[in-house]
Amino acid sequence: MSRLDFGNHPEVIVGIATGDDAGVYLLREDLAIVTTVDFFTPVVDDPFTYGQIAAANSLSDVYAMGGEPRTALNLVCWPQSGLPGEMLAEILRGAIAKAAEAGVAIVGGHSVADEEVKFGMAVTGVIDPRRVIRNVGARPGDALVLTKPLGTGVLMTAFKRAALPADQYAAAVAAMAELNAAAARAMLRRDPHAATDITGFGLAGHGVKMADGSGVTLRIEESDLPLLPGVLDLIRAGMIPGGGRRNREFYAPRVAIADEVADEMAEIVFDPQTSGGLLIALGAADAEALVAELQRAGNAEARIIGRVVERTACAIEVV
Repeated sequence: MSRLDFGNHPEVIVGIATGDDAGVYLLREDLAIVTTVDFFTPVVDDPFTYGQIAAANSLSDVYAMGGEPRTALNLVCWPQSGLPGEMLAEILRGAIAKAAEAGVAIVGGHSVADEEVKFGMAVTGVIDPRRVIRNVGARPGDALVLTKPLGTGVLMTAFKRAALPADQYAAAVAAMAELNAAAARAMLRRDPHAATDITGFGLAGHGVKMADGSGVTLRIEESDLPLLPGVLDLIRAGMIPGGGRRNREFYAPRVAIADEVADEMAEIVFDPQTSGGLLIALGAADAEALVAELQRAGNAEARIIGRVVERTACAIEVV
Protein backbone atom coordinates (compact mmCIF):
# COMPACT_ATOMS: atom_id res chain seq x y z
CA MET A 1 0.00 0.00 0.00
CA SER A 2 1.35 3.44 -0.91
CA ARG A 3 2.19 5.87 1.87
CA LEU A 4 -0.70 8.23 2.64
CA ASP A 5 -0.15 11.99 2.53
CA PHE A 6 -1.97 13.69 5.39
CA GLY A 7 -0.90 17.13 4.24
CA ASN A 8 1.48 19.69 5.69
CA HIS A 9 -0.07 21.69 8.52
CA PRO A 10 2.40 24.03 10.24
CA GLU A 11 0.36 24.01 13.45
CA VAL A 12 0.81 20.25 13.82
CA ILE A 13 3.69 19.83 16.27
CA VAL A 14 3.39 16.03 16.47
CA GLY A 15 1.76 14.00 13.73
CA ILE A 16 2.04 10.41 12.58
CA ALA A 17 5.70 10.34 11.49
CA THR A 18 7.10 8.42 14.47
CA GLY A 19 3.94 6.72 15.73
CA ASP A 20 3.67 8.91 18.83
CA ASP A 21 0.97 8.20 21.37
CA ALA A 22 -1.11 11.28 20.44
CA GLY A 23 -1.19 14.19 18.04
CA VAL A 24 -0.35 17.74 19.15
CA TYR A 25 -1.76 20.88 17.52
CA LEU A 26 -0.45 24.35 18.31
CA LEU A 27 -3.00 26.98 19.35
CA ARG A 28 -0.61 29.65 20.57
CA GLU A 29 2.97 29.93 21.74
CA ASP A 30 2.20 28.61 25.22
CA LEU A 31 -0.75 26.31 24.52
CA ALA A 32 -1.46 23.29 22.33
CA ILE A 33 -4.08 20.57 22.26
CA VAL A 34 -3.17 16.90 22.44
CA THR A 35 -5.64 14.44 20.96
CA THR A 36 -5.99 10.68 20.73
CA VAL A 37 -8.51 7.86 20.34
CA ASP A 38 -8.59 4.24 21.51
CA PHE A 39 -11.14 1.47 22.04
CA PHE A 40 -11.14 -2.29 22.43
CA THR A 41 -13.24 -5.34 23.18
CA PRO A 42 -13.99 -6.36 26.80
CA VAL A 43 -11.09 -7.76 28.82
CA VAL A 44 -13.21 -8.54 31.90
CA ASP A 45 -16.78 -9.73 32.44
CA ASP A 46 -17.95 -6.95 34.76
CA PRO A 47 -19.21 -4.06 32.57
CA PHE A 48 -18.49 -1.30 35.12
CA THR A 49 -14.88 -2.48 35.48
CA TYR A 50 -14.53 -2.74 31.70
CA GLY A 51 -15.68 0.87 31.37
CA GLN A 52 -13.10 2.00 33.92
CA ILE A 53 -10.26 0.14 32.22
CA ALA A 54 -11.20 1.35 28.74
CA ALA A 55 -11.37 4.95 29.95
CA ALA A 56 -8.02 4.73 31.76
CA ASN A 57 -6.46 3.25 28.64
CA SER A 58 -7.83 5.99 26.40
CA LEU A 59 -6.62 8.76 28.71
CA SER A 60 -3.16 7.23 28.96
CA ASP A 61 -1.88 8.47 25.61
CA VAL A 62 -2.38 12.08 26.67
CA TYR A 63 -0.48 11.48 29.91
CA ALA A 64 2.35 9.80 28.01
CA MET A 65 2.86 12.98 25.97
CA GLY A 66 3.00 15.12 29.11
CA GLY A 67 -0.50 16.54 28.65
CA GLU A 68 -3.57 16.91 30.85
CA PRO A 69 -6.78 15.38 29.43
CA ARG A 70 -9.77 17.72 29.54
CA THR A 71 -12.63 16.28 27.47
CA ALA A 72 -13.66 12.88 26.12
CA LEU A 73 -16.14 11.48 23.62
CA ASN A 74 -17.46 7.96 24.18
CA LEU A 75 -17.09 5.47 21.33
CA VAL A 76 -19.54 2.55 21.50
CA CYS A 77 -19.96 -0.51 19.29
CA TRP A 78 -22.99 -2.51 20.46
CA PRO A 79 -25.07 -5.44 19.13
CA GLN A 80 -28.59 -4.58 18.06
CA SER A 81 -29.94 -7.51 20.08
CA GLY A 82 -28.90 -10.06 22.66
CA LEU A 83 -27.42 -7.80 25.35
CA PRO A 84 -29.41 -5.75 27.88
CA GLY A 85 -29.22 -1.98 27.78
CA GLU A 86 -28.32 -1.91 31.47
CA MET A 87 -25.04 -3.61 30.63
CA LEU A 88 -24.11 -0.72 28.35
CA ALA A 89 -25.23 1.73 31.03
CA GLU A 90 -22.83 0.08 33.48
CA ILE A 91 -19.94 0.37 31.01
CA LEU A 92 -20.70 4.06 30.67
CA ARG A 93 -20.97 4.47 34.45
CA GLY A 94 -17.52 2.93 34.82
CA ALA A 95 -16.11 5.30 32.23
CA ILE A 96 -17.80 8.29 33.90
CA ALA A 97 -16.30 7.33 37.26
CA LYS A 98 -12.78 7.06 35.81
CA ALA A 99 -13.16 10.30 33.86
CA ALA A 100 -14.31 12.06 37.02
CA GLU A 101 -11.24 10.74 38.85
CA ALA A 102 -9.11 12.27 36.07
CA GLY A 103 -10.99 15.58 36.08
CA VAL A 104 -12.20 14.93 32.52
CA ALA A 105 -15.57 16.04 31.16
CA ILE A 106 -17.39 13.57 28.92
CA VAL A 107 -19.05 15.84 26.37
CA GLY A 108 -20.73 13.36 24.03
CA GLY A 109 -19.93 10.40 21.85
CA HIS A 110 -21.04 8.14 19.06
CA SER A 111 -22.42 4.61 18.78
CA VAL A 112 -22.75 2.12 15.93
CA ALA A 113 -24.32 -1.30 15.62
CA ASP A 114 -21.71 -4.04 15.73
CA GLU A 115 -21.78 -7.77 16.39
CA GLU A 116 -18.86 -7.38 18.80
CA VAL A 117 -18.88 -5.09 21.85
CA LYS A 118 -16.24 -2.37 21.81
CA PHE A 119 -15.82 0.72 23.96
CA GLY A 120 -13.32 3.51 24.31
CA MET A 121 -12.87 7.26 24.04
CA ALA A 122 -11.60 10.05 21.85
CA VAL A 123 -9.72 12.31 24.25
CA THR A 124 -8.58 15.92 23.98
CA GLY A 125 -6.16 17.49 26.42
CA VAL A 126 -4.00 20.55 26.83
CA ILE A 127 -0.23 20.66 26.78
CA ASP A 128 2.59 23.17 26.95
CA PRO A 129 4.09 23.04 23.43
CA ARG A 130 7.51 23.63 24.97
CA ARG A 131 7.17 20.49 27.11
CA VAL A 132 5.81 17.88 24.73
CA ILE A 133 7.25 14.47 25.64
CA ARG A 134 7.58 12.29 22.55
CA ASN A 135 8.45 8.64 22.08
CA VAL A 136 11.72 9.75 20.47
CA GLY A 137 14.65 11.56 22.05
CA ALA A 138 16.11 8.91 24.36
CA ARG A 139 19.87 9.43 24.83
CA PRO A 140 22.73 7.04 25.56
CA GLY A 141 23.28 7.06 29.30
CA ASP A 142 19.59 7.53 30.11
CA ALA A 143 17.90 5.20 32.56
CA LEU A 144 14.60 3.54 31.67
CA VAL A 145 11.74 3.76 34.16
CA LEU A 146 8.61 1.60 33.95
CA THR A 147 5.67 2.68 36.11
CA LYS A 148 3.38 -0.40 36.11
CA PRO A 149 3.97 -4.14 36.35
CA LEU A 150 3.82 -6.33 33.24
CA GLY A 151 1.68 -9.36 32.57
CA THR A 152 -1.91 -8.27 31.96
CA GLY A 153 -2.07 -10.16 28.67
CA VAL A 154 -1.08 -13.42 30.34
CA LEU A 155 -3.37 -12.93 33.34
CA MET A 156 -6.39 -12.01 31.22
CA THR A 157 -5.78 -15.05 29.03
CA ALA A 158 -5.88 -17.20 32.17
CA PHE A 159 -9.05 -15.37 33.24
CA LYS A 160 -10.77 -16.17 29.93
CA ARG A 161 -9.84 -19.83 30.46
CA ALA A 162 -11.23 -19.80 34.04
CA ALA A 163 -7.73 -20.44 35.40
CA LEU A 164 -6.98 -17.18 37.23
CA PRO A 165 -7.16 -17.04 41.04
CA ALA A 166 -9.21 -14.19 42.52
CA ASP A 167 -6.24 -12.38 44.05
CA GLN A 168 -4.35 -12.34 40.74
CA TYR A 169 -7.46 -11.13 38.93
CA ALA A 170 -7.81 -8.29 41.43
CA ALA A 171 -4.17 -7.29 40.95
CA ALA A 172 -4.56 -7.21 37.16
CA VAL A 173 -7.74 -5.14 37.34
CA ALA A 174 -6.16 -2.67 39.74
CA ALA A 175 -3.18 -2.19 37.41
CA MET A 176 -5.32 -1.77 34.29
CA ALA A 177 -7.76 0.67 35.92
CA GLU A 178 -5.01 2.83 37.43
CA LEU A 179 -4.58 6.20 35.74
CA ASN A 180 -1.13 7.20 34.55
CA ALA A 181 -1.81 10.73 35.79
CA ALA A 182 0.41 10.69 38.89
CA ALA A 183 3.29 9.08 37.00
CA ALA A 184 3.03 11.66 34.21
CA ARG A 185 2.99 14.61 36.59
CA ALA A 186 5.96 13.24 38.50
CA MET A 187 7.74 12.72 35.17
CA LEU A 188 7.22 16.38 34.26
CA ARG A 189 8.89 17.47 37.48
CA ARG A 190 12.10 16.06 35.98
CA ASP A 191 13.69 16.34 32.54
CA PRO A 192 12.38 13.37 30.56
CA HIS A 193 13.89 12.83 27.13
CA ALA A 194 11.30 10.37 25.80
CA ALA A 195 8.21 8.52 27.01
CA THR A 196 5.49 6.21 25.77
CA ASP A 197 2.81 4.04 27.33
CA ILE A 198 3.03 0.27 27.07
CA THR A 199 -0.12 -1.21 25.56
CA GLY A 200 -0.99 -3.77 22.89
CA PHE A 201 2.44 -4.09 21.26
CA GLY A 202 4.03 -4.90 24.61
CA LEU A 203 7.30 -3.65 26.03
CA ALA A 204 9.09 -4.92 22.92
CA GLY A 205 6.89 -3.18 20.38
CA HIS A 206 6.68 0.19 22.07
CA GLY A 207 10.34 -0.01 23.05
CA VAL A 208 11.36 -0.66 19.44
CA LYS A 209 9.56 2.52 18.38
CA MET A 210 11.41 4.52 21.03
CA ALA A 211 14.76 2.97 20.13
CA ASP A 212 14.37 3.38 16.37
CA GLY A 213 13.07 6.92 16.59
CA SER A 214 15.91 7.89 18.93
CA GLY A 215 18.66 6.05 17.06
CA VAL A 216 19.64 4.09 20.19
CA THR A 217 19.31 0.66 21.79
CA LEU A 218 17.32 -0.04 24.93
CA ARG A 219 19.19 -2.49 27.18
CA ILE A 220 16.67 -4.05 29.56
CA GLU A 221 17.57 -6.01 32.70
CA GLU A 222 15.14 -8.91 32.91
CA SER A 223 15.69 -9.24 36.66
CA ASP A 224 14.44 -5.68 37.17
CA LEU A 225 11.15 -6.01 35.30
CA PRO A 226 8.12 -5.55 37.62
CA LEU A 227 5.62 -8.38 37.24
CA LEU A 228 2.03 -9.00 38.21
CA PRO A 229 1.67 -11.83 40.75
CA GLY A 230 1.74 -15.38 39.41
CA VAL A 231 2.48 -14.39 35.82
CA LEU A 232 5.53 -16.65 35.38
CA ASP A 233 3.65 -19.72 36.59
CA LEU A 234 0.82 -18.90 34.20
CA ILE A 235 3.23 -18.64 31.28
CA ARG A 236 4.64 -22.05 32.22
CA ALA A 237 1.05 -23.33 32.15
CA GLY A 238 0.64 -22.10 28.57
CA MET A 239 -1.44 -18.97 29.23
CA ILE A 240 0.11 -17.01 26.37
CA PRO A 241 -2.24 -14.63 24.53
CA GLY A 242 -2.51 -14.61 20.77
CA GLY A 243 -1.40 -10.99 20.79
CA GLY A 244 1.79 -12.01 22.54
CA ARG A 245 2.54 -14.61 19.91
CA ARG A 246 1.95 -12.07 17.14
CA ASN A 247 4.14 -9.50 18.90
CA ARG A 248 6.92 -12.03 19.23
CA GLU A 249 6.67 -13.08 15.59
CA PHE A 250 6.82 -9.47 14.41
CA TYR A 251 9.34 -7.93 16.83
CA ALA A 252 11.64 -10.86 17.62
CA PRO A 253 14.09 -9.97 14.82
CA ARG A 254 14.55 -6.56 16.49
CA VAL A 255 15.07 -7.91 20.01
CA ALA A 256 18.24 -9.66 21.18
CA ILE A 257 17.57 -11.89 24.19
CA ALA A 258 20.59 -13.19 26.10
CA ASP A 259 20.90 -16.96 26.47
CA GLU A 260 20.67 -16.74 30.27
CA VAL A 261 17.27 -15.04 30.17
CA ALA A 262 14.55 -17.51 31.11
CA ASP A 263 11.95 -18.34 28.47
CA GLU A 264 9.18 -17.04 30.74
CA MET A 265 10.88 -13.67 31.12
CA ALA A 266 11.44 -13.45 27.38
CA GLU A 267 7.70 -14.03 26.90
CA ILE A 268 6.93 -11.11 29.23
CA VAL A 269 8.77 -8.70 26.94
CA PHE A 270 6.27 -9.43 24.14
CA ASP A 271 3.14 -9.68 26.32
CA PRO A 272 0.45 -7.23 25.13
CA GLN A 273 -0.62 -4.88 27.91
CA THR A 274 -4.00 -3.28 28.47
CA SER A 275 -3.72 0.20 29.99
CA GLY A 276 -0.07 -0.41 30.86
CA GLY A 277 2.42 1.90 32.49
CA LEU A 278 4.70 4.60 31.15
CA LEU A 279 8.17 3.80 29.81
CA ILE A 280 10.31 6.89 30.43
CA ALA A 281 13.88 7.65 29.35
CA LEU A 282 15.64 10.26 31.48
CA GLY A 283 18.96 10.93 33.17
CA ALA A 284 20.04 8.47 35.85
CA ALA A 285 19.70 10.89 38.77
CA ASP A 286 16.25 12.01 37.59
CA ALA A 287 15.21 8.37 37.16
CA GLU A 288 16.19 7.49 40.71
CA ALA A 289 14.33 10.53 42.05
CA LEU A 290 11.26 9.70 39.96
CA VAL A 291 11.11 6.10 41.15
CA ALA A 292 11.61 7.18 44.76
CA GLU A 293 8.75 9.68 44.48
CA LEU A 294 6.40 7.17 42.88
CA GLN A 295 7.21 4.52 45.46
CA ARG A 296 6.67 6.98 48.33
CA ALA A 297 3.26 7.73 46.82
CA GLY A 298 2.34 4.03 46.92
CA ASN A 299 3.43 2.83 43.48
CA ALA A 300 5.69 0.05 44.72
CA GLU A 301 6.06 -1.44 41.22
CA ALA A 302 7.75 1.59 39.63
CA ARG A 303 11.26 0.50 38.65
CA ILE A 304 14.36 1.36 36.71
CA ILE A 305 14.41 -1.52 34.23
CA GLY A 306 17.49 -0.75 32.17
CA ARG A 307 19.37 1.92 30.32
CA VAL A 308 19.84 3.49 26.93
CA VAL A 309 23.07 2.70 25.04
CA GLU A 310 24.59 3.58 21.69
CA ARG A 311 22.89 1.80 18.82
CA THR A 312 23.86 -1.84 18.39
CA ALA A 313 22.61 -4.48 15.96
CA CYS A 314 19.19 -4.61 17.63
CA ALA A 315 16.71 -2.03 18.91
CA ILE A 316 16.32 -3.85 22.23
CA GLU A 317 18.63 -6.09 24.21
CA VAL A 318 17.27 -8.13 27.11
CA VAL A 319 20.08 -9.24 29.43
